[in-house]
Amino acid sequence: MKSPTAWLNALSTATPDHDIHKAFIDWATPRLADERVRAIFARMAGRSGIDHRWSVLPPTADGGSPVAPGGFYDVAGLPPTSARMAAYAEHAPELALNAIAGLGDAFEPARVTHLVVASCTGFVAPGIDQIIARRLGLAATVERVLIGFMGCYAGVTALRSARHIVRSEPDAVVLVVSVELSTLHLSLADQPEPLLAMLQFSDGAAAGIVSSEAEGLQLGEGRSLALEDSAELICWDIGDKGFEMQLSGEVPGRLRAALGEPGVQAQLFGGGAAPPLLAVHAGGRSVLDAVEAALHAPADALADSRAVLGAWGNMSSATILFVLARMMARRAKGEGIAIAFGPGLAAEAIRFTAS
Repeated sequence: MKSPTAWLNALSTATPDHDIHKAFIDWATPRLADERVRAIFARMAGRSGIDHRWSVLPPTADGGSPVAPGGFYDVAGLPPTSARMAAYAEHAPELALNAIAGLGDAFEPARVTHLVVASCTGFVAPGIDQIIARRLGLAATVERVLIGFMGCYAGVTALRSARHIVRSEPDAVVLVVSVELSTLHLSLADQPEPLLAMLQFSDGAAAGIVSSEAEGLQLGEGRSLALEDSAELICWDIGDKGFEMQLSGEVPGRLRAALGEPGVQAQLFGGGAAPPLLAVHAGGRSVLDAVEAALHAPADALADSRAVLGAWGNMSSATILFVLARMMARRAKGEGIAIAFGPGLAAEAIRFTAS
């Protein structure tokens, strides 16, 4: 018997209302001792393609940022990982619920059979999947999947997982959630590369409904590819002062070289050229430039990804869902692929059709 088709029926997003982008730049710049390096940092920050980044961490009493006196990070040596995880347990469920609320009538708690949650920026037990299910009043029999610590491509993994569920259980209604609180992981770096990495990250959440009902984006097959000799380019370790990310400046060049190879394109695109709709993880301006150049894409092909980067920054696994939500909102039509990159260095993708 032929498996049913899975559809992303609805997609909603949410972000906090505290913009910390400029405050971070003002905090980071004096940490660079060399005046020439500071000038380079300022130039690269200006060319980042990011206008705003948002944090669940509240302003101080006088409106200051988390790094201002009285803010979350105003602690000698910065807060320990335990304090950051306590903040995650408090704020992550609320942001996720805000995204789910945006689904409106598309979300009916009584119809949900499965819950798939991607969240890579915190840990809590009972898990955030259980917390969300309980606060939504979902049935105790709802099956749950929690995707953790996969990084920026976990949003694609969540969609693929939901597709597999629907194809194996035609009556399934899957609530997909991604929630990331990247701003909980500030570190005391004093070199340009880690500061530029932190400059990109933001907090955000997205929620969607996947079922066999023929409405929204038709989800196609998934694709995975781990690039060789690149595991050290994106690393994320759990340290005593939060999650410590290493994001090499070599990533864009490595992606451009890899995506330009016929064998890589054949794996990711099923043997043909890239489809016209490109939902690319907004991992940074240089990443988007590299993908655009490698695929010889038209100048406006990544407009949705660039708009997401500018308005919200890199929200780890939620980012690709923000890009898809923008495509759905403008009623894009045609064949497409959602592709994201993360630790490994690896690429995860899923085909879709917007009709």
